[in-house]
Formats: sequence, C-alpha cells, structure tokens
Amino acid sequence: MIRVLVNGALGRMGSEVVKKVVSETDLELAAVVDIKEANIALENGTVMTTQTDLEAAIQACSPDVVVDFTRPDVVMDNLRKVLKLGVRAVVGTTGFKQADLDELDALAKANNTALLIAPNFALGAVVMMKLACEAAKYFSNVEIIEKHHDKKLDAPSGTAIITAQKIAEVREAMKQGHPEEKETMAGCRGADYEGMKIHSIRLPGYVASQEVIFGGQGEVLRISTEPINRECYMPGVALGCRKIMDRTGLVYGLDKLL
Repeated sequence: MIRVLVNGALGRMGSEVVKKVVSETDLELAAVVDIKEANIALENGTVMTTQTDLEAAIQACSPDVVVDFTRPDVVMDNLRKVLKLGVRAVVGTTGFKQADLDELDALAKANNTALLIAPNFALGAVVMMKLACEAAKYFSNVEIIEKHHDKKLDAPSGTAIITAQKIAEVREAMKQGHPEEKETMAGCRGADYEGMKIHSIRLPGYVASQEVIFGGQGEVLRISTEPINRECYMPGVALGCRKIMDRTGLVYGLDKLL
C-alpha cells in the first residue's frame, strides 16, 4: 500500500487526484493539504479535513508520496520541504526553469529520494509528443499552439515547452518564415524556441489542448490532443505514484516511466 498526501487538494486537479487515490486498491489517502481548511467528503463515505501546513502534515502522517498540484510561485518551496524529509513527490505543477530542475535533482539524490515532474499526465499528450518527434525528422517547419483555461498562470505551458525541447533534439535549429519577416504588433508571431514558434491561448472552456502543426511542400500535417476533462490525467498520476517508488533523483516527463 502506497500512502499518498495530496497537496493542493481543493484545486481542480487536486480534487481529481483525491478521488483517484481513494478509488485505487494499492493507494491510500494519507492526508490532504491546501492553503485553506475545509472538509472533503470522500467517495468511500469518510470525511477528511485539509491541513494548511505541508511540513507538519508530512511529519504527522508519514506519506510515501506527495502529489503536488499547486502553483508555480510556491511549488519550489513545497518540494524543498518534501525532499528534505525524504519523501517522494509526483508533481503536476508547471513553470520550472532548468536551474530549478537541477536543484531538485540534487536535493532528491542527497536525501535518497525521488520526484517525478510531468508537464502532462495524459497518455494522449505523451503519444502526441512521440509522434511529433517522428514527424519532425521529415518536416522541419513546425509551430505549436497550446490552449488552456483562463485560470492557468504560466505561459507557454510545460507541455508545449517539453514538446519543443524534444523536437529540437531531432531537428536542426532554423529560422522559419520569410527572412525579412517583421512583427507589426509585438508578440504576434509567438515565442521562439530554436526557430519554432509557440502560441498560447487562454480562454474559458478549454482544459489543456495542444496542436503541433508541420508545414511541407504543398501539405500540412497536424498532430493534436484534446482532453475532454481532467479525469484523463489520473491514470498517469497513479502510475507516477507507483513507479517513482523505485527511482532516485529527478524523473522529468511521464514518458520516462512508460
């Protein structure tokens, strides 16, 4: 039995994680943490009260894994506390810089523990990235459009960034478009990564969609993923909780565990 503490338990993703943990026979909900105190009615008929002090909650319930779906501005402080206590982490919060990843990897190894940071837990997103990398071997002109709900705090999304990074591994950096292209309105062509353009859309109604568009001579290839609801991320979260138990250091991306 893997004991799981859910941090950010009252959020959109955190509440789904709580339900998923309760429904799994090999996972046990050890505690729920959030910035405010509230009662959560579980599907097994019990009620749990959120705690507001993450470090105190870990020390009180001794979880095996902390699942963190919080905010980019607090996640690093959260993970420092988790790893220093020798607890493993599964992280869906995004907005990490390379220096953050390097720090967390070193901290996990120093405390003989591990963490999974996955920009996207949906199986469809993992397959989309793999297919995009295959297509990039034959189509060098590519742009990424990611679409999220208007409550998302960081842009571009972690999924878009890791997609661009993976494509860059199989595609030489190049400047796309006309060599004399000029933006008459700053930012209209999107962010630039190794010559690829990344566009972020933030509108009510979206969950976390992404489209990778390749242009070739007389043809366009589109590879996309379209989550219907947040339940699609839960099998990946549960898989992360199980697989991270025998790892040390940082695992970046759900694909590393599949």
